[in-house]
Amino acid sequence: MMRKKYKTKFPVARIKKIMQMDEDVGKVAQATPVLISKALELFMQSLIDHACQETRARNAKRMSVSHLKKTIMTTEQFDFLKDTVANIPDPVETTDGGEGPSSGGASNNDMEGILSADEPETEAPPPQPKKRRTRRK
Repeated sequence: MMRKKYKTKFPVARIKKIMQMDEDVGKVAQATPVLISKALELFMQSLIDHACQETRARNAKRMSVSHLKKTIMTTEQFDFLKDTVANIPDPVETTDGGEGPSSGGASNNDMEGILSADEPETEAPPPQPKKRRTRRK
């Protein structure tokens, strides 16, 4: 009997690894990470679709963090994310219809604040030159 190979957008092995990091999780059935991956895909598609509608409603060409925030704050389905986006500043509306000084809404630094809210901001060390490997004879 051949098993069907499911094509998923999110890595199943990584999902399984994340699940097993929780000490309360024991063995994980083979289908579970595949289902989680599919659920994550559908959730992301729904969030992006709603944010796209918000972007179009503002006649913007690019989706920004402020569009995602507005979507989360106004759509009941995403209420559980309100605490996550609460720290993102609202864009300053201008009279010409753009958002903020660069018409891009919230800056990339705002998104970085969401993604790494637990980590203190530090500068990255300068890149190190790559070492060449030599073959042993």
